[in-house]
Amino acid sequence: MTNTIANKIIVITGASSGLGAEAARHLAEQGATVVLGARREERIKALAADVTAKGGKALAIETDVTDRASVQNLVDTAVKTYGRVDVLLNNAGVMPLSPLEKLRVDEWDLMIDVNIKGVLYGIAAALPHMKAQKSGHIINVSSVAGHHVLESSAVYSATKFAVRALSEGLRAEVKPYNMRTTVISPGAVQSELLNGVHDKATAEQLQSFVPGIAISASSFARCVAFAISQPEDVDINEILFRPTQQRI
Repeated sequence: MTNTIANKIIVITGASSGLGAEAARHLAEQGATVVLGARREERIKALAADVTAKGGKALAIETDVTDRASVQNLVDTAVKTYGRVDVLLNNAGVMPLSPLEKLRVDEWDLMIDVNIKGVLYGIAAALPHMKAQKSGHIINVSSVAGHHVLESSAVYSATKFAVRALSEGLRAEVKPYNMRTTVISPGAVQSELLNGVHDKATAEQLQSFVPGIAISASSFARCVAFAISQPEDVDINEILFRPTQQRI
């Protein structure tokens, strides 16, 4: 089978750990050039060095997805360096779950800024380049919580439902430009998301079962690679996956 990932220029937000970092490693192993964006510059520089040491190609650019200019710089730098951007993986996300009655409004704002506006800023940065190229692939990350609203997940679920709606609207609009779109909705996958749950009762509840069923971040990386690796006339629009043991 032809390796359709090799030589692609792939921009990844939230690349400093978890799903983004694992996707970067996996795609680089298949010959892609990965452009890594995250706030923790030392982490993405270390990841880029690791990828390069193993024979891959990587570029690290400090990026805050809540800052539109920062996201624009990430994508524009990729284009200036490599001449194009083939794939944007809008992976950055936060999940400070809590019941609405706790009124953790600052955390609501953070989820809206990262999970929704960060995705929109990525689209705004990449879409003009992909329109001009008449090619490109935008992959947005939702969640199982973007399909089902659970206790304490109201705001997080709202942001992930929004990502699915944005992805479907984008899919319909970019057909004239020969572009592809995918939304990936993971279930319980090993990442640092649980570290961002600061409501004590919610954190304890999640820690009581999630680590026991969570699957490796490589599961996500394989889904990303599957969507990208299809022939150019095949558009994988949505992937929803969970651990085999996850009920909801």
